[in-house]
Amino acid sequence: MALPALPVAGVLAGAFLHAAWNVGIRGGADRNRSTILLLAGAVLIALALLPFLPAPRAAAWPYLGRSALLHVLYFFLVAKAYQRAGVSLVYPAMRGIAPLLTTLTAVLFLGEALSAAGWIGILLISGGIVLMARGRATPGELAGLAAALLNAVIIAAYTVNDALGVRASGAPLSYTLWIYLLCAVPVALLLHWGKDFCKPRIRELASGFGAAACSIASYALALWALTRAP
Repeated sequence: MALPALPVAGVLAGAFLHAAWNVGIRGGADRNRSTILLLAGAVLIALALLPFLPAPRAAAWPYLGRSALLHVLYFFLVAKAYQRAGVSLVYPAMRGIAPLLTTLTAVLFLGEALSAAGWIGILLISGGIVLMARGRATPGELAGLAAALLNAVIIAAYTVNDALGVRASGAPLSYTLWIYLLCAVPVALLLHWGKDFCKPRIRELASGFGAAACSIASYALALWALTRAP
């Protein structure tokens, strides 16, 4: 069955935005600090927009709670992975395996069917991305690679959880914003907010706000697409 063109276009647009904010985190001098600034920007965006948006339906809140916990782990591991290794190693490892794990979970636990051509496509995409990182890790980067591989499991878990949650919510953007609002403080505490965290400069704040906008938009597009397609 052919997928609708608009959700596919939305996911592809979200992919560009997602890569952009990951590069922004890695490009910062302190990845913990960059991640905290991203989440601080996301909180400001959420607080500004949520009063004007419909609230997620009651059935979505258990999924939101689980998603917030998973995203705490996700952002923590993103910061730690980029502290130890570069984007060209971490990003392919982290994002290349996640689609395969997500598809397996959807087939096994959600009862979604995938054609032979679909399986071949998933294997080619995941295999090709992982091959980009194959054999490139130096001894000093192995901890970053391990964090990336663990994060692939987290990504698969929150993707399947949020596929169900956003369909129950009836409000993809509100659902997305609540994830950031719920996970921001725990992530900041895990990454030692306040420890050597001097007053950020205007450029850092602008970078964090831009990364937050890219992150929110990329995931909102992905969740919206999950309400329109498998």
